[in-house]
Amino acid sequence: MSFSERVQQVRTGFERPFWVANITELFERLSYYAAFASLARYLHEALRFPVEQASSLTGLFGGLVWFLAAFGGAVADRLGFRRALSVAYLILSCSYFLLGSIAAPWLGPVRDHVPLVALVTFILILPALGVALVKPSVVGTTARASNENVRSIGYAIYYTLVNIGGAAGPYVASWVHQRMNVENVFRVAALSVFLMFFAVLLFFREPRKAGEVQTTSLGQVVRNFGTVLMNPRFMLFLLIFTGYWIFYWQEFIILPIYVHDYINPNTDTELMLVTGPVIVIAFTVLVNVVTQKIPAFSAIILGTVISGGAWIVLVVSRSVFAAYLTLVLVAIGEITQSPRYYEYISRLAPSGQQGTYMGFAFLPIGIGSLIAGVFGGRLIHHYGEVVHRPQQMWWPVAGVGLATALLLWIYDRVFAPAAASTTD
Repeated sequence: MSFSERVQQVRTGFERPFWVANITELFERLSYYAAFASLARYLHEALRFPVEQASSLTGLFGGLVWFLAAFGGAVADRLGFRRALSVAYLILSCSYFLLGSIAAPWLGPVRDHVPLVALVTFILILPALGVALVKPSVVGTTARASNENVRSIGYAIYYTLVNIGGAAGPYVASWVHQRMNVENVFRVAALSVFLMFFAVLLFFREPRKAGEVQTTSLGQVVRNFGTVLMNPRFMLFLLIFTGYWIFYWQEFIILPIYVHDYINPNTDTELMLVTGPVIVIAFTVLVNVVTQKIPAFSAIILGTVISGGAWIVLVVSRSVFAAYLTLVLVAIGEITQSPRYYEYISRLAPSGQQGTYMGFAFLPIGIGSLIAGVFGGRLIHHYGEVVHRPQQMWWPVAGVGLATALLLWIYDRVFAPAAASTTD
């Protein structure tokens, strides 16, 4: 196939809902990562939470956002992606505004009667309700509004746009934080998703595939959900892959605190977190082309090895440069596995259940973040504040990554031959 023919395939292979959903996702990611980039230090420095508690709360924020996506996918199948997206962006705009208003005078009466940790925990839960609907809706729209011959490219485009938002978020957070109080980072995030609420209402139309089975009742939603839960091989794969996100989220949870407290307090840690997304934006499509002949599962394992091993750099060198290099290597591993991960799962989804299956695709990210917050908090407390050897905390982080890759390899050796024999 010639280059011009391939370009024509891309031009005609995506319906308008694909572009609308993915562009709004860019701004949703901008908001999310702006908030995430500032959150750990905001809790630790501005709201005076101890480092372990700040790490756990940051992990809670990330964890619930992704954990609830499994349920959000089933709800999105029921509501339809247009309604799910519009409701989600309205919820998110209110949630981020509240997060930036924790210390505001108008919340004073609430703070006087509710322990601060309880108030913060409640507010950190709210964005999860919105993102739980956004993620499966956008990925499900990508599946429904893409022709089969360009679907893998569609997921590469999706992941590139996600990371444009991921890069813009920390940059916006840095820009706002350098000029205003950190609370305004969350208010800017609220404005971004509020504009996407109107974008969905004006431009998005529900995608449909000819002959596709649509979920028509709550009972069908429950049955779809139960079908996924009763798929032991799929659930085991998701459980193993949780390990990837336990080490990945440390770049947002403990790496900023580590760099600020143990390397250089003048480092702009929010701007530092732009590194990974920039690498992803620049090289996702290239890496996708280079690795397209590698089986999807092998690409997932390879990406896990690269990202997991990257943390050893921080053991070898205690410097800001080492932190940047680690982020680069983690990003290379990420773009090796992530588009293939979504492709792998999308092809497992039965007709009409894309939202449900793709919702479950985010389950490891959520569980991983919940564990990562507690895990990372204990590591930085023990190695940094107790034994005063902060560099050593990165050995357990790298160990989780390499152990995850080994378990994935074993899983592939055990289940791939069985799957092949059933199709012969």
